Amino acid sequence: MRVISGTVRGKRLKAPRGMDTRPITDMIKEALFNVIGDNIVAATLLDLFAGSGSVGIEALSRGAQTVVFIDNNVNSVQTIRENLNNCGFKENFELYRNDVFRAIEILKQRQIKFDYVYADPPFTVQSIFSPFLEAMDKSSLLAHDGILIIRSPRKMRLTVKLSRLEEYRFDNYGESTLHYYRLNKEVFTQ
Repeated sequence: MRVISGTVRGKRLKAPRGMDTRPITDMIKEALFNVIGDNIVAATLLDLFAGSGSVGIEALSRGAQTVVFIDNNVNSVQTIRENLNNCGFKENFELYRNDVFRAIEILKQRQIKFDYVYADPPFTVQSIFSPFLEAMDKSSLLAHDGILIIRSPRKMRLTVKLSRLEEYRFDNYGESTLHYYRLNKEVFTQ
């Protein structure tokens, strides 16, 4: 696993120890950032269930203004910290060990808006996907033209009824799918 592009291109990244995480592959990460493109420059990104921090670090390398990393696993948080240090990042990020649902509420209270929210919930806990989508739908964390991207198992269908978010794209890669959501037009007319 490595940083694909930007200021720290080619830097190797560690993965947390154990079987609790399945880091995003370089191929999927590259496809994700091909969709985002140059819009990541000066953007804000929230990396939820951050694991190794690979997506957020890629965003920083490509010029993101700020990245907030959230993971509740102590090994993951330590790995993210090591990866950030190894890449030489000392600013433009926040790193928290916290439950994602609590973090969503805290960030909502801080009235922070993100251009991109990337979430990679554990595939082994499929019951977390629907409550997570519902929490994001109610959160107001996305900027006006923000995008929520969720990685899920390919065979899983995300069929949650949402009031503010709409899925507008999904792409399959091996055993994973990236789902892209944005605020629906009705949110802007309310």
